[in-house]
Amino acid sequence: MKNVFDITEFGAVGDGASDCTGAIQSAMDAAAAVKGCVLVPPGEYVCGGLKVPREITVEGFHSWSFRGCGGSVLLLRDAGDACLLDLSYAIGCTVKGLSLDGRGIGEGVHGILVTYGEYNGAGEEDSFRIEDCKVSHFSGDGVRLKHIWCFSVRHCMLAFNAGSGLYIDGWDGFVLDNWLTGNAGAGLYSDATCSSVTLTGNRIEWNRMAGISLRAAKCCNITGNYFDRSGGPALSVRGRGGDAVSDSLTVTGNIFNRSGAGDYGENAPQDAYDDAHVRMERCVNCVVTGNVCRAGRNDGGTGRLSPFYSFVFRQLRGCIIRDNTSQSGAVKQTVLDLGEHDDGVAIESNVGSPTERLDPWYPTLSRGE
Repeated sequence: MKNVFDITEFGAVGDGASDCTGAIQSAMDAAAAVKGCVLVPPGEYVCGGLKVPREITVEGFHSWSFRGCGGSVLLLRDAGDACLLDLSYAIGCTVKGLSLDGRGIGEGVHGILVTYGEYNGAGEEDSFRIEDCKVSHFSGDGVRLKHIWCFSVRHCMLAFNAGSGLYIDGWDGFVLDNWLTGNAGAGLYSDATCSSVTLTGNRIEWNRMAGISLRAAKCCNITGNYFDRSGGPALSVRGRGGDAVSDSLTVTGNIFNRSGAGDYGENAPQDAYDDAHVRMERCVNCVVTGNVCRAGRNDGGTGRLSPFYSFVFRQLRGCIIRDNTSQSGAVKQTVLDLGEHDDGVAIESNVGSPTERLDPWYPTLSRGE
């Protein structure tokens, strides 16, 4: 019984010009009948609005680089598509080894999209995997997960999108070992619900709004990530209007480098408190410990020296912020405590002082050997 389906057998042509949407969709539908695999050979395939069925694998040959799209490339067809790949109801599917290029077409077109009218909209765990993919140059978000339940995004590059690299509204996910790079929004953004998500081992760099920006997040583990040259804060964790707070987060073992770049020229972020590595407001039951902060400019020494602050805190309860280091980690002040806290807040043993040098490529000892 045939269970591997090459899209070229259905008429797809990887010439970067022919519309292959119908051919690729036919291959996916054939694979769905046997829970099979759709194979995308090297080439550039123009398509859009593809509906991925449940319990199939869509796999390409991933040879993409930081600048290039590599082998198996899906090019967005036109501005009329809401997305390139629609994973709504694609329970248990795997998307692996593809490069999705939005080509800057349209407004608000996403690379990979999941959307339901309500939480748990599929009636069961989505539990799909996005692996070894590059999703770039979309006019919306690279990957947008609306009302998601169970997912993983691993070993991917979500870059150079007009929205955010990854948007999350839902829970139970893994975001591991990715590049979230050069997006106009945040590397990772959630303005609704981001709950029970593990964020580990990611490189989050040069995102204009923020590295990670969360509102009313819950039970998230932010561990061992590298943040570099965010336009705003590397990490912003705040409430979301009314009584909504962010609660039960760990922020441990991260490196925060050169945050608060503003417009990457001489202009600071519009909100003065975004001129920071970490901004936390209206947070409960959170731990921030064992992190490293460092100030700097753009590559080549251009742009403003930033950030002004290493940490900005306001309206905390039951939180521990301690044992972080910020030697030459900020320009003005390492910890800006705006107060208004409830009980049980410990902000202590955070060492370091503002930079003593105009352009501190490296913090230094006070004396030589």
